[in-house]
Amino acid sequence: MKGRATVGWRLSSLRSIHDGRLAAQTSKTKPKLRVKEQMMTSITSVLVSFFSVVLLFQGSTHYKVEGRYAIPGEGGFDYITLDNSARRLYVSHATQVDVLDADSGKVVGTIPDTPGVHGVAIASAFKHGFTSNGRENKVSMFDPATLRLIKKIDVGKGPDGIYYEPASKRVFTNNHGSHDITAIDAATGEVVGTVKMGGDGEQAIIGADGLIYVNSEDTAEVVAFDPKSLEVKKRFPIGVAKVPTGLAYDAKTRRLFIGCRNEPKMIVMDAVTGKVINSFPIGAGVDYAGFDSGAGLIFFSCGDGTLSIYREKSADSYEDAGAVKTQPSAKTMAFDPKTKKIFLPAAEYLETPASEPGRRPQRTLKPGSFAVLVVGKS
Repeated sequence: MKGRATVGWRLSSLRSIHDGRLAAQTSKTKPKLRVKEQMMTSITSVLVSFFSVVLLFQGSTHYKVEGRYAIPGEGGFDYITLDNSARRLYVSHATQVDVLDADSGKVVGTIPDTPGVHGVAIASAFKHGFTSNGRENKVSMFDPATLRLIKKIDVGKGPDGIYYEPASKRVFTNNHGSHDITAIDAATGEVVGTVKMGGDGEQAIIGADGLIYVNSEDTAEVVAFDPKSLEVKKRFPIGVAKVPTGLAYDAKTRRLFIGCRNEPKMIVMDAVTGKVINSFPIGAGVDYAGFDSGAGLIFFSCGDGTLSIYREKSADSYEDAGAVKTQPSAKTMAFDPKTKKIFLPAAEYLETPASEPGRRPQRTLKPGSFAVLVVGKS
């Protein structure tokens, strides 16, 4: 009995020691496992956050820069206009307009002698085109088929944006020097009157009610006028933001989408009442906007190198569809309703230190860098 008890005690002691060692090992292993689990959780969180940011920037729309149309020459630039029926792009370029094939990017010609040109309007029904020459206070009327000048037209001071309104058969120029809008008969090229806007007009759209709505950059309002009587019918103060430039419109929901530079925002406004529905952040230096009515997508081209995109879910509901990284200086755009592509003129700049203290550095366009970026769906 005594021997058996001794053996039993020893076995019991050994089991206790063994169990104790296992417990000790387990207690040491658990913290290591916890650390590994925490590390894996942290890594996973970082990866999820990283890819979320990447996806947000690339956007759920799958838009990205897919090509470039190189344009020779130097000098500043502003608006780009798409003639969808002729498949041509008109690109303002200092003292001339470069004309490109919209599908191949091939330069098919130029419209010379357009000092300080800002934009182009095409009146296809009359086979006439028009350029706004800011530095000479004139509009060049040209033949889109040959690109030859027909005549020059005196307008207000500092013509900037230019656009054609089919119902009135008129072309309009937003004059920043005289703070008004000149109306031109698209068939004859004769000036037929002036809209007393009282501000510097930027982008304009044609409303479902037949009025033309224009962003007034310096007065921070949207001004609506009758293209036939040339009378101002509405003035909608924006209030929540300043320096409105880009403007897009949904005729179905009667919503205006206003791109403002001051505290960069997209303002959603009721085009009937002028009520501000909401506001959303966009890139800096916005200058133009576009709208894809089929997909409900709103585009804002911004000079900081961002193409901001929002999706209209309903008249009062919107979501960020992600931004596309373009290139600094790509502040204007043209949306192609046929291919759903977006064209944005852009260039690289060289900076020279100021020659004297207190002066700003000089920026010059890098030779050979001017191009039209082509943004499309992947």
